[in-house]
Amino acid sequence: MHQHKIPTTVSTELSPPPVSFWQAFWFWLKLGLISFGGPAGQIAIMHQELVERRRWISEKRFLHALNYCMVLPGPEAQQLATYIGWLMHTTRGGIAAGVLFVLPSLVILIALAWVYIAFGDVPLVAGLFYGIKPAVTAIVLQAAHRIGSRALKNNLLWGIAGASFVAIFALNVPFPLIVLVAAVIGYIGGKIAPDKFKTGGGHGKTGASYGAALIDDATPTPAHAIFSWARLVKIIVIGALLWLVPMGLLMTYFGWQHTFTQMAWFFTKAALLTFGGAYAVLPYVYQGAVLDFQWLTPTQMIDGLALGETTPGPLIMVVAFVGFIGGYTKALFGPESVFLAGALAACLVTWFTFLPSFLFIFAGGPLIETTHNDLKFTAPLTAITAAVVGVIVNLALFFGYHVWWPSGFASGILNSVDWIAVLISIAAAIALFKYKSNVIHVIAASAVLGLILKTGLL
Repeated sequence: MHQHKIPTTVSTELSPPPVSFWQAFWFWLKLGLISFGGPAGQIAIMHQELVERRRWISEKRFLHALNYCMVLPGPEAQQLATYIGWLMHTTRGGIAAGVLFVLPSLVILIALAWVYIAFGDVPLVAGLFYGIKPAVTAIVLQAAHRIGSRALKNNLLWGIAGASFVAIFALNVPFPLIVLVAAVIGYIGGKIAPDKFKTGGGHGKTGASYGAALIDDATPTPAHAIFSWARLVKIIVIGALLWLVPMGLLMTYFGWQHTFTQMAWFFTKAALLTFGGAYAVLPYVYQGAVLDFQWLTPTQMIDGLALGETTPGPLIMVVAFVGFIGGYTKALFGPESVFLAGALAACLVTWFTFLPSFLFIFAGGPLIETTHNDLKFTAPLTAITAAVVGVIVNLALFFGYHVWWPSGFASGILNSVDWIAVLISIAAAIALFKYKSNVIHVIAASAVLGLILKTGLL
């Protein structure tokens, strides 16, 4: 992650001029188009733009909002954008920031998913993906290492990670159950051995000062952000309607068993389980979308993650790819309208995945002034994060198996291995772990290598 230089002298600049809704709107759109690099990269971009350069919000207020977003299920960077947009320009500011963070990614992924499914057997596209897939295996492993090095602070948390890996790998325990058990262990552990469950604080406070900000440390909470029961009830009612109306329409027109309705229900559950970011929910999406509903194949799931890694926006946008492929391949509107079915499925799953994120911010935002580092609140999260590490390692092994043994173990473990794919994975891992290379650069280099190998240019 980009290291910010901390000024040695405190700036005495006056606070910047007020920012209109439309000025903010264009900034959020720009952010949606440049937000590469996963949550860490996206948060770094926001810090650079909003705290250091534009000074729309102070460092302390930024971190306070970020800590709140980190304990919510859902994509923390998108929620942070929603929160800051809401704080600055009320609910419409929050909606603009949150939607524009996701919208460019949705449009790009629908286009890429269509190219992939319609032209995937073209040598050019096949070659690109041949190189990208082994790199994705290394990227998922790096995600496990990155989260693990921050989260597994003691042997007890290592034990939780190990147990969750065994539970999902050997016993095929459903992901939601693993999260629930980890939360219970964390809650009890926080009472019995509180020191073992204190968070390491991945986003520590710094002593930086970038000058007076529009929303500064001492700026009073704006009127719309002060908690009131009437407002909370209103948000819950509106949120419930925004979920119930489309769900009711799907059930009325298509019935409960229809793919659209099942997608809406499945991704609502997924949205409430994304503690620990997108990598944490991917195993759940894999279990449901690939194994249970068979909306797409294991290979397509890996390809979708590769596309998600190379497009702006939160990585959880891979759900749009899953929806598109499911709607397209099942030809839900008949063989003449496969693109329409895919595009509608992608929009549906995006709606049901992100709706809870907005509600958490609008309902919980006013309470954040009164939240403190309460152990009974953070200990379950610490245990869940530890469990997630084991689950992600399992995901890396799953990807590795399908990439390195594309035809399974049919002719023996050594005879059926794709050694070129293994070598690309190793090269990608060395680039990521040893040389700290950028994920986009690793994917681009792997894609070019795959293209050269598959099109016989080498």
